[in-house]
Amino acid sequence: MTTPPPVPNGPLGGTAPAGCPAHATQGLRPLYGPEAESQPYALYEQLRAEHGAVAPVQLYGGVPAWLVLGHRENLEVMRSTRFSSDSRHWRAIKEGSLAPDSPLLPITAPQPLVALTDGAEHARLRGAVTESLARVNRPRMRRYITRYATALIDDVVAAGRADLVADFARKLPALVVCRQLGIRDADALKVGAAVTDMIAGGETALSSNMLVVEQVRDLVERKKAEPGDDLASWLLVHPAGLTDEEVREHLRLVLVAALEPTANLIASALRMVLTDRRFRGHLSGGQMTLPDALEQVLWDHPPLAVVPTRWATGDTQLGGRRIMAGDMVMLGLAAGNVDPDIRPDLNVPMHGNRSHLAFGAGVHECPGQDLGRTIAEAGIDLLLERVPDIRLAIEDDQVRVVGTWMSRRLTSLPVVFAPQRRTAPVGARATVPAGHAAGAVPRESARGRWSRAR
Repeated sequence: MTTPPPVPNGPLGGTAPAGCPAHATQGLRPLYGPEAESQPYALYEQLRAEHGAVAPVQLYGGVPAWLVLGHRENLEVMRSTRFSSDSRHWRAIKEGSLAPDSPLLPITAPQPLVALTDGAEHARLRGAVTESLARVNRPRMRRYITRYATALIDDVVAAGRADLVADFARKLPALVVCRQLGIRDADALKVGAAVTDMIAGGETALSSNMLVVEQVRDLVERKKAEPGDDLASWLLVHPAGLTDEEVREHLRLVLVAALEPTANLIASALRMVLTDRRFRGHLSGGQMTLPDALEQVLWDHPPLAVVPTRWATGDTQLGGRRIMAGDMVMLGLAAGNVDPDIRPDLNVPMHGNRSHLAFGAGVHECPGQDLGRTIAEAGIDLLLERVPDIRLAIEDDQVRVVGTWMSRRLTSLPVVFAPQRRTAPVGARATVPAGHAAGAVPRESARGRWSRAR
């Protein structure tokens, strides 16, 4: 389905009280746990009905926060200096009330990061990140996408069946992004799995974070000794003069910001391709392009549902709520994208409309969003070309979706198709050695392939 699931009848937990969440957590709706994570859109709509555009919720360990549900209110928080991205404003940080093993810490602890700073410091760090990302050679990156996607497809075509989440959507971004950063191919999938686990916020989030930290620490030391044509090397020599710690933290940030969202985007778009008749009919009939489909997914199921990195710098008002200095104010990207004030009918296509919240807005808008789109579009395009008869192996309503406090992800997407011969030698791994020749970018669009397949 292209639209978010409907809200079921009946309550989804106890009623949260109105008022500032910083002063009482008893009765606040948790934004985590099986109930909230299995029906996130139901939770958003019930919170919207009870509280309006801004709702009090609680996070792991009973930590209180505000969740912004309105589209306009989300943009207000993103663009206003009344809300900071520096977590040193957060009351929980000032008071030291977070548990040492809190799964919130890997994402929110004060760090020298472009995502967690403001003002002149933010401008210095963002300049280094955006200018280094701009050095990425796009044609070369597309060749790497083709190389890795071809190898991943070759790993499954002989069997005539695959899980497009485990075998494709999660692996492709890890391989491509790690290559751009300078991480070895042999370590890419391990790093990708650790990032996924860290964002999930469970019991192993901190240990997975440490694995990522160790990887980027090793990467920085290697690139200081032997610079290369990669993001790590460019950050190390950027005129902004980043310290080694700042380089490490930004490499970790790029991993978190690129891997999970891109994997979720690929998986959700593939589900649309396989299950939505409007998509397949429109695509073959020329009314929808693959970029249109990706944009629809970014509206209906943004790769990150919640961004917990804004804090009130002083007492203020938002959406009719009184927000106190030091309150956490979380961006509800998924909830804002289905705000009835801007989308009264969720079945109306959003083709060509990029005013969704998926990549943020204002000075903290995601600087690498086009890289994620490129990986998703080129990877899906190649998959559809190689396996034009691909179809879902189960009913659409059997596809399992798991939510975390920050994202919504498909756990699997089993498919079947006619078995094929590999294009690469038997035994070739998905992590193709750097010395091998890269494949050519597919020349034909998905529209043409689907037209012939039908």
